[in-house]
Amino acid sequence: MRTFTRVLEASDPRPHEVTLTLDHEQRRRARLRVALPSAEAVGISLPRGVCLKEGDRLCSESDGVVARVRAAPEHVSVAETHDSHLLTRGAYHLGNRHVPLRIERSRLIYPHDHVLDGMCRELGFSVSAQLLPFEPEAGGYAGEAAHGHGRLRPARGAHGG
Repeated sequence: MRTFTRVLEASDPRPHEVTLTLDHEQRRRARLRVALPSAEAVGISLPRGVCLKEGDRLCSESDGVVARVRAAPEHVSVAETHDSHLLTRGAYHLGNRHVPLRIERSRLIYPHDHVLDGMCRELGFSVSAQLLPFEPEAGGYAGEAAHGHGRLRPARGAHGG
């Protein structure tokens, strides 16, 4: 079984030969077995902490085949408003519940949940269920370097340390 073991740098010129369509949870996993559209089974074996994003390219160690990651459409809730204060309040309440969240200019996107939808409606959002690729915010400690390969440490004094 072909196994993809390395995330290529954006500057790497090699074109992709296959596409791996993965949902958000699959893109967060370090070890995974998936089927290509051809039904060929392939593996993904990456360092812990790597979270793949739409457009990332992986390379198989055995034969050098390059695969492009595609974010699969998922059932999500979209809470919309043009009120920036309401958007901030909604992001606070969803974040306080540790909900994976994508924040855009006038909307919040999170995994579909009718209870959270009700909370957002009570706050004043217009909420709809949609089928979209889901790319939530990476989080405060995810860092910007190489898809989570580097880690940021909390500031001194944070959390009592």
